[in-house]
Amino acid sequence: MPRALTIAGSDSGGGAGIQADLKTFTALGVYGASVITAVTAQNTRGVVAVHELSPEMVAAQFRAVMDDIGADAVKTGMLGNAAVVAVVAALLRGYRVSKLVVDPIIHAKDGRPLLTEEGRRLLVRELLPLATVVTPNLDEAGVLLGREVRSIEDMREAARRLRDLGLSWVVIKGGHLAGEPVDVAYDGRDWFELRGPRLPLTVHGTGCTFAAALTAGLARGMDVPAALALAREFTELAIRHAPALGRGHRPPNHAAAGRLCDRRVLDHPTGNPAGPG
Repeated sequence: MPRALTIAGSDSGGGAGIQADLKTFTALGVYGASVITAVTAQNTRGVVAVHELSPEMVAAQFRAVMDDIGADAVKTGMLGNAAVVAVVAALLRGYRVSKLVVDPIIHAKDGRPLLTEEGRRLLVRELLPLATVVTPNLDEAGVLLGREVRSIEDMREAARRLRDLGLSWVVIKGGHLAGEPVDVAYDGRDWFELRGPRLPLTVHGTGCTFAAALTAGLARGMDVPAALALAREFTELAIRHAPALGRGHRPPNHAAAGRLCDRRVLDHPTGNPAGPG
């Protein structure tokens, strides 16, 4: 059975973080394990409180999973601070993780900071060069590069700059663009655009869901374009069927997305013949 490991914060509301990642892995037929970096008290309206775990506890969880179960692909999400970023980067290097998706969680949807400034600098210097794919949204790409990212041309320039850090692939998520949402993917040679309709729903946890679905695809043996096609379709379905729970931003519907996802995309190991765009 394909195995995936997520290193992220816990979301008590179940829409994002570790919970979203594990739901996504299960929906896509991948065994999911987790390393919790922080416990958050949050719901559909926002983050109420955050308790960060020690770097030693993060490392102990990672070693416990990798020394026994292992992982075919790994995803990082909320890391919180520089000490955790440093220990995670060291462990990924030490265990020679070859399929790594970095979702650089910097702020919660309600704007609360989830990564310190020192942690951001260390993430750029130590973690991003280890990544197979990095998946920032417009704001995250802007913070990582110290410049605004507001248009498709800005997204292309951000992708070029981030790839210069040594990554294989960069995906800039354009859900916050004005007009039609477009994700831009770049591997240093070819450009891909993943387009979809703008749905009339505000949903929390879509970035985590997208990165987790991408990680699941890599764990299943897909190449990056195929995994991107899977992640785009899965996330759109999770948004389209988001349940009306709580009084804030809806959570994604991972179960419905897993049931409805096109099996031809899911089971195609080397990509959607039409490409991710």
